[in-house]
Amino acid sequence: MVSSLSGAQIRQTFLDFFAARGHKILPSASLVPEDPTVLLTIAGMLPFKPIFLGQKEAEVPRATTSQKCIRTNDIENVGRTARHHTFFEMLGNFSFGDYFKEQAIAYAWELSTKVFGLPPERVVVSVFEEDDEAFAIWRDRVGVPVARIKRMGADDNFWVSGPTGPCGPCSELYYDFHPERGEDNIDLEDDTRFIEFYNLVFMQYNRDAEGNLTPLQNKNIDTGLGLERMAQILQQVPNNYETDLIYPIIKTAADLAGMDYFKSDEKTKVSLKVIGDHVRSVVHM
Repeated sequence: MVSSLSGAQIRQTFLDFFAARGHKILPSASLVPEDPTVLLTIAGMLPFKPIFLGQKEAEVPRATTSQKCIRTNDIENVGRTARHHTFFEMLGNFSFGDYFKEQAIAYAWELSTKVFGLPPERVVVSVFEEDDEAFAIWRDRVGVPVARIKRMGADDNFWVSGPTGPCGPCSELYYDFHPERGEDNIDLEDDTRFIEFYNLVFMQYNRDAEGNLTPLQNKNIDTGLGLERMAQILQQVPNNYETDLIYPIIKTAADLAGMDYFKSDEKTKVSLKVIGDHVRSVVHM
């Protein structure tokens, strides 16, 4: 595992990987989108929504970005879990009617295990329960053991951008912090053992207000790899907050308050983590 990478190096490694494979590197879009259905940019795919819906022509068939995002739906969990934030960066690779499931899965596996060096035996994947094609690709083309491929329901593995809009089944990659616990009872909801770090969305439907699905003009790929989560894994720290992306802010706040983060009680640590998270959001807004 490549454990010496900084957050900035992880970001650049991701972008370089996909640029070398025909993806155009595009800048992060504004946190305030031109989309009346959302208040803030909540995902890397949002700037490309008109392309997915066929309302706008794609200038390139493949793109890659590091998109700054803000989500407020998890605000009560900020600082209390290892992975929830209001501000985060979503690294993404996108295909607009070009490649689809097989290539997206192959890229994700190569990047995760060959480039970032994650041990294959520590990666567990999930697929939508009805997506036999994705299941077969992981099993037969990539070689992931069946015990480490989990079928999950729509709440977990059918991605939607909102009540209406582009959507599709997805496949997620999880890192296993405790492989010694075995493969007999893998529970991907156990966030003491697993962290989901890469989501591959097979964007092929549009959902209307009644919940009806109609096929999009093209079969597209929309992915998101959490920069903070990959930094936690590669830097081998217990949570996202102790990565080099956030901890310098926490340390500055602790120094100003005359305290040591690592010697503080849990309540104080939560408060310092909240400061670290919210400062990032305020600065980028």
